[in-house]
Amino acid sequence: MRLTRRTIITLAVFSVISMIAAGLVGLYYAKLPAVYLGIGRYTVKMELDRAGELYRAGNVTYRGVEVGKVSKVHLTDSGVEAVLSLKSGIDIPADLTAHVHSASAIGEQYVDLVPRSGKGPVLKNGDVIPQDRTAIPPNINSLLAAVNRGLNAIPRDNLKTVVDESYAAVGGLGPELSRLFGGGAKLATEARQNLDAIITLIDEPKPILDSQIESSDAVQAWAANLANITKQIQTVENNNSDFTGTIRTLGPLFESLRQLSDRLEPTLPGAVSNLVPVGDVGLTYRDNLEALLAEVPQVVADSQAGQLADKDMKGPYRGIYLDFNLNLNWPPPCTTGFFPVQQQRSAAFEDTPPRPPGLVYCRIPQDSNFNAVRGARNYPCETRPGKRAPTVKQCESDEPYVPLNDGFNWKGDPNATLTGQGVPQFDPGEPIPAGFPGGPPAAPGQAPAAALAAAAPPIAAAQYDPATGEYVGPDGQRYKQPTLAGGAGKERTWQQMLTPPTGN
Repeated sequence: MRLTRRTIITLAVFSVISMIAAGLVGLYYAKLPAVYLGIGRYTVKMELDRAGELYRAGNVTYRGVEVGKVSKVHLTDSGVEAVLSLKSGIDIPADLTAHVHSASAIGEQYVDLVPRSGKGPVLKNGDVIPQDRTAIPPNINSLLAAVNRGLNAIPRDNLKTVVDESYAAVGGLGPELSRLFGGGAKLATEARQNLDAIITLIDEPKPILDSQIESSDAVQAWAANLANITKQIQTVENNNSDFTGTIRTLGPLFESLRQLSDRLEPTLPGAVSNLVPVGDVGLTYRDNLEALLAEVPQVVADSQAGQLADKDMKGPYRGIYLDFNLNLNWPPPCTTGFFPVQQQRSAAFEDTPPRPPGLVYCRIPQDSNFNAVRGARNYPCETRPGKRAPTVKQCESDEPYVPLNDGFNWKGDPNATLTGQGVPQFDPGEPIPAGFPGGPPAAPGQAPAAALAAAAPPIAAAQYDPATGEYVGPDGQRYKQPTLAGGAGKERTWQQMLTPPTGN
């Protein structure tokens, strides 16, 4: 049979269309270039300890989306290796875990890539997922067999009872169970959103729990002792009715204490608050108080020992050990820092004038080991260890102690209070009162600075006759003091030396 030209052309066109359709089917649907040539794909190896029912051509998913196929599954020396053919253009983090799951109960296995972190490098051709980052589900046959054995181990009558009781327990509670499961799902979602805080909460209590574990023996001992005390109290209560009466009287006792507290409430807080400065002072001078309390017993012991020195001696010589060697005027008294002689009050005055302002103390160098070693200038500063100063302000100040001079006697103008010069008794850290040199002016009606000199009248001085002991006093009268005469009279006793002389 001879074909016509039109038929030949029609068959040729049909053949071309068929070839083009077959090529399109193989290119877009069968994906033959990707399967046989690897175009648009890259391979990643996954190491497994066993196949876990995984087969060739199984799906590979990432976040629930198919991203490739399993191209090969074969044995290795250490287990099983699966070759994954993944689509190019999809960035999959290299820090991930590969799970083998079953898509259904009949064993359609697939690989699920679960990222552990969205940061870091991505998978590339030739990467290997090690075995410690893979997971395989249990064998479904073994699982079903274990479930069957568990069900067979349960008596059928008991199983029926469990089912019936479960129906009775949850029957008709569909809405409540729905809210329960919905709340559980919401709780799980919020827990996922706050996963970092929950992990921190789990990790941080470890030191606290460790301390509780370390103190478990002490807690157990405390609980045992408390149980023993409770048991003893119970025994006493059972055997002694007075104990019960004592417990019953505690109520009125506490009521009385409450009433007492109510009565003290207006004044007690003020008294307690006033004790705060005393407590601060006691805290500051704690070392001194401790030293004083430690030395008091020794001082008492020394005073008692002085009475027992010669208790076994007989006769007129029995007594206590005392030494009346006074070493008078040695070392001489320190007058540096005090009033000049012309401004000192007479010791014969018996009135009580007001104390001069400022501080009066021996103001010689601190390292002077000859005079007033324990004077005010060497008081130790409690708040500044190693420093010594006469006042608290000088202790807190950074300025050094400045002595007036290095001698025993005051040097300067004896009329310092009258001429306006500095008065040595004023401490540099103390304010100078009004009316004194260097201070603010005196208020109207206030005594001027010269009142200080008037308050301490000068001592009268007069010449006397050494032969007779006679002298003329400030009042113009003649007086006689026999003890002033050289070699006058007989030798005096120590009792006469201690009594004041009488004038003629």
